[in-house]
Amino acid sequence: MRSLDVVGAVDFGGEPDVEWDFAAADAALPGAAIIGYRDAGGTGLDLRVAGTPAITVVIEFGDRELIVDAAVGRQTLNGFVVGLPIEAMRIRSERAECIEVRVSPIQAYSLLGIPPTDLGRGAVALEDLWGWRARRLREQLAAARTWDERFALTKSFLAQHDRPMRTPDPEVLASWNRILTSRGQVRIGELAESFGWSRKRLWARFESQIGLTPKRAAMLVRFRYAVEGLLAGRPAADVAAAGGYTDQAHLCRDVSIFADRTPGALMGHYLPAIARHRYRAWGKFFQYRA
Repeated sequence: MRSLDVVGAVDFGGEPDVEWDFAAADAALPGAAIIGYRDAGGTGLDLRVAGTPAITVVIEFGDRELIVDAAVGRQTLNGFVVGLPIEAMRIRSERAECIEVRVSPIQAYSLLGIPPTDLGRGAVALEDLWGWRARRLREQLAAARTWDERFALTKSFLAQHDRPMRTPDPEVLASWNRILTSRGQVRIGELAESFGWSRKRLWARFESQIGLTPKRAAMLVRFRYAVEGLLAGRPAADVAAAGGYTDQAHLCRDVSIFADRTPGALMGHYLPAIARHRYRAWGKFFQYRA
């Protein structure tokens, strides 16, 4: 995170919804993006979240708990950070009020104060990373009266914890960018050779600084582009061909890994109002932009 200019909140579009108060920052931050949502109708939050190539920070500021079901089991938290998960997660709350941040692994390496691999496969409590500062941030968010104020508080918090000197190796950064720009369709061996590195060295450095091996990262990026095609209504066979999958069965296996769904059932995952709003608010995944 190099520049965290305060910007306002905007309505991301779509049909009105009295059940959810939803907002997104009107400009993306370098390597990060922020949205916010409140359960205005008291319907409760029940969200199944598929893997995405970003570090995710969720801050609940309404004095209610979030129940997180992940690969490591169930946790009850007031806020959490998730690395680059392979398996899908389920997040529930009686009446959630949340700020959600997505951070590119490149920025997360300098922001969290720990290697991304230390996040593991589950959710890490905010207090475990930032201690009393995380509790203070939740109090400030609860006292704020507008999304503009909440976004400003969140950006200020992130800026204070950023340590630009903690950056990935240039070769790791270039590898990550190649994976993104190729939409996950890159040969890892050729990638290592282009830097004069061995495959083993690239895998070790990449995993320690990004949180996944290059192969897993490429699978995750390829999956997210496949999600966009499937949700746009394109046939699974066409999505598989465009995404570099061997065949439709290959696509089905990856969707099952990252979303715990079949391609045909994936649309049902986004039917709840909160899921539709959240997907549209993020738009094209911010970390893919140049």
